[in-house]
Amino acid sequence: MTAPEAEPRLALDPARTALVLVDLMDRIVGLPLEPRKGPELLSVAEELARSFRAVDAPVVLIRVERPGVPEQPPGSGLVAGLAADGDIEIVKRTIGGFQGTGLDERLRERGVTTLVFGGIATNLGVESTARAAGDLGYDLVFVEDSMAALTAPEHEAAVALNFPRLGTVVTSPEVHFIAG
Repeated sequence: MTAPEAEPRLALDPARTALVLVDLMDRIVGLPLEPRKGPELLSVAEELARSFRAVDAPVVLIRVERPGVPEQPPGSGLVAGLAADGDIEIVKRTIGGFQGTGLDERLRERGVTTLVFGGIATNLGVESTARAAGDLGYDLVFVEDSMAALTAPEHEAAVALNFPRLGTVVTSPEVHFIAG
């Protein structure tokens, strides 16, 4: 009998890595999501954020605002308790989080070269932000269990077909930091 294989570990440098969480807002977390519901992925995202903050790695929280409307819909703020002092909060007005937001400059000021993604929707806000990040030269990591889409096939297509071409797909237990 052989010993069970240890969980693979992705060793990240906290000085060069940021967590990017996309559209974790009440009105979006409350949608009928798949393959996991909003509260489930939110729990994973919150744990990831705690682990990044514990090693002083940046946490980026992106939320969307609809352009050209006098007032945003109810639930347009970040989920209560998600943001912490020192986090980078970005408001986007497009599907992705880079266009016109200053995010690239803020990450480069901190020496970030690797982005770890979670959020909603896998195939929309997360993927659009990740594609722009890839175009800008960032290394990309996708935490599958911290994401969901409006349907399971949309989520699975992004995770199985697109993300492996853009970066590395992992689950949250695989995310670890190298010792400093």
